[in-house]
Amino acid sequence: MTDTPSAVPPSAAPWASTLDSVVVYAAGALCTRVARGVLPAPADGAVRLRLTGLPAGLDAGAVRARLAAEPAGWRITEVRPHPEAELRPDRAERSTELDQRLAAARERVAALELRERRLAARAARIADLRAVPPKPSRDAPPALRRAPTTALLALADFVDERLTALAGPAEQVRQELAEARREAERLLDEHMRASRAGAAGPVATGVAVLVVLAPDEPGLPVPVEPVTVELEYRVAGAFWVPSYRLSYRQGSPTGTLALRAVVAQRTGEDWTGVRLALSTANLARPAALPELRSLRIGRRQPAPAPSGWREPPGGLAELFTDFDGAPDRPHDEGGPLLVGGAAAPVMAMAPRSRSLASAAPPAPPAPLPVPPGAAVPQNAPQFGAAAPAPYGYAPPPGAAPGGYGASMPAPGGPGGPVPQLLDAPAAPPPPPPAPAADQLDYGALLLAGPDAPAARRGRLHPAPRDGALAHAAAAPSPALPRHAVPVRRSAGSFDQRYQAAARCDLPADGAWHTVALTELTVDLTPEYVCVPSLDQSVFATLLLTNETAHALLAGPLEVTVDGDHLLSTALPTLAPGAVRRVGLGVAQGVRATRRTETQESTAGLRGGTTVVSERIHLELANHLSQPVRIEVRERVPVTQDRDVRVEELPAAPAWETPESPYHARGTRCWRLDLAPGARARLSGGWEIRFPAGKALTGGNRRSG
Repeated sequence: MTDTPSAVPPSAAPWASTLDSVVVYAAGALCTRVARGVLPAPADGAVRLRLTGLPAGLDAGAVRARLAAEPAGWRITEVRPHPEAELRPDRAERSTELDQRLAAARERVAALELRERRLAARAARIADLRAVPPKPSRDAPPALRRAPTTALLALADFVDERLTALAGPAEQVRQELAEARREAERLLDEHMRASRAGAAGPVATGVAVLVVLAPDEPGLPVPVEPVTVELEYRVAGAFWVPSYRLSYRQGSPTGTLALRAVVAQRTGEDWTGVRLALSTANLARPAALPELRSLRIGRRQPAPAPSGWREPPGGLAELFTDFDGAPDRPHDEGGPLLVGGAAAPVMAMAPRSRSLASAAPPAPPAPLPVPPGAAVPQNAPQFGAAAPAPYGYAPPPGAAPGGYGASMPAPGGPGGPVPQLLDAPAAPPPPPPAPAADQLDYGALLLAGPDAPAARRGRLHPAPRDGALAHAAAAPSPALPRHAVPVRRSAGSFDQRYQAAARCDLPADGAWHTVALTELTVDLTPEYVCVPSLDQSVFATLLLTNETAHALLAGPLEVTVDGDHLLSTALPTLAPGAVRRVGLGVAQGVRATRRTETQESTAGLRGGTTVVSERIHLELANHLSQPVRIEVRERVPVTQDRDVRVEELPAAPAWETPESPYHARGTRCWRLDLAPGARARLSGGWEIRFPAGKALTGGNRRSG
């Protein structure tokens, strides 16, 4: 029901709308606004409403409207968004405290920079002072031609005294300038993180939507009861990732898993008191079907031109001939050169000696500084560029440094032309616009003027996207928190949707904000894992079982034990019914000790078989105040050689072979329960038999 933007008739009654609910997708959000009121009198048999308050960055092609409780005999027949602007003089005078502090910080930085440049100029002028003795006459006796040592020393002392006096203020100004720049950068960062909804300015921009309601039958009276209109639109610049907090009490078989969402949005409007939902699906998924061409039997005919398309008229090149031939406005060469940045350092005083002064051409005047943010006129020459040609005519492209009519230098010499560049063909002009779908929407096309490139002017081209929408769509997603994973990557092939527990507020500042979604009860089984062949430390873990109907996406997990924060780790994606082990770090209260015995002997006729026997002895001790369950993992050597045999020795107590695919081949496990203060001894081993002419490779033969 969305139409192209157009003017709203004056008879449309303005209705204020409030943001009611938001669904945040993997990238972008779907917002729903609600407007409620009594319908005005119809005009020309239809009721026109103008819903205001929408952000300027919404997607005008994805606006829909519906009646929450549709009155009998009335329906929505047209929905048409259009931009609007309102002049508010009071907003120009009203500025926030942060803007005032930022402006004051910038003024202080500019004042200190000016003071620093003045001190540097004074120091440069003093340092350039030179004693110039008068030229003696040829008739003067040699006794009068001695050097004025006293005057030179006095001048040197004067220069040294003045430079020493200026060194202190200059250092103080440098320190104050560095501190002022840090403060300005901090305020600028705070200003950039502030909400962008309702930015200060004399003109308030936004989008209004024209909603037209029409009766099913002519002459149907307008309902007297209030009517609720729901408006749904799409915005870019919203992101979310999941986050979790696991609370566990020692001795309890269950725990509480708090599911939270970390949301960041810069959509141009603050979400205040909205019902929030999170989804892992893509908001904008292309669903256009291909257009199948019919198969024709017979003589081949050219493809018909698309409906509504026609070639540009001829003579466009001659249309702008007079415009291109008009001379530009001559530039005042006596004016200053404008530079977009700060002013260049002040030049030192010219030497008084005629010989030194004639050695180099005079330096150009220093460019005048331009305030930050000021625009540079197009006819102002840029710093470091060549001087403009007289009468505004530019030199021919590719001309030699000597200019037109200068003698051609020798080939291969300095400044000579490169044959490859002269013989290179000119770049072909860009092709004319193809009749794409956006080129047939004449209401959204703009006619390029004479200032456009030669290949575009005088032709229709799609209008650029709205500034607010383009800025929101091009804004990169903020840096993810630690252990966070994008929802499209962790969700896999199945999309999930979560609902916030209550209404929430989210400012449009682009920063991450935490929103509570729900709390789930999960089954937790504490276990201790030890792999003594690699590390004799015992690690505490929790077996987390997801017995809920919700899938737990990958994200950061904060673990609290008995109300105290223990650690922050990463939780992998858990489907309903899945079990994963969450590591809690080294348990200092449980100890493990391992020692081995290795014996090597020969067997068989004439000692043709080598037998390597290894016994493992483990001792576990529980120094905690509660019973623990420990899983001890060992690995038996494996082989693919038929001449090598590995035989397991009896283990006490007996170990078992895990069937989980996560365990490596040859893994053996002991699982036992230890009471508080109890100890346990474990033993096991294996024998390796192989021909005496072979040797063992790929392992530690003497692991003890």
